[in-house]
Amino acid sequence: MNLVMDAGALIAFLKDEPGADTVQDILLGENSLCRVHALNMCEVYYDFLREYGESGAQSAVDGLLSLGIEVREDMDAEIWKHAGSYKADLRRVSLADCFCLALAGRLGAEIVTADHHEFDAPAAGGVCRVRFIR
Repeated sequence: MNLVMDAGALIAFLKDEPGADTVQDILLGENSLCRVHALNMCEVYYDFLREYGESGAQSAVDGLLSLGIEVREDMDAEIWKHAGSYKADLRRVSLADCFCLALAGRLGAEIVTADHHEFDAPAAGGVCRVRFIR
């Protein structure tokens, strides 16, 4: 499976929130190719930094990387223009999640998320395929 993870799904996994088991199954699945845009990984980092300090934030990131998640740093004009277009059209979606959308589009991937408030509209509008973990 070709997947792009958003921060909400990764945070749910790391904090053992509802949906964590679904994310774990995805991350440990043999056929799963999981990626995250660097901006979404930044969201994971700052969430843990606020709550657990530098060592907790680094440990969270290291743990995700040890599971084989690939951090994509795509920031060429094509991707930031797509992200900007999503932000203009889907105003309620965060800029970081617009990069998640743009990366998923580039890779032909499905998005894995916990965030209905961010991804219900893009999913319903056919912008992308979305798998909600809860």
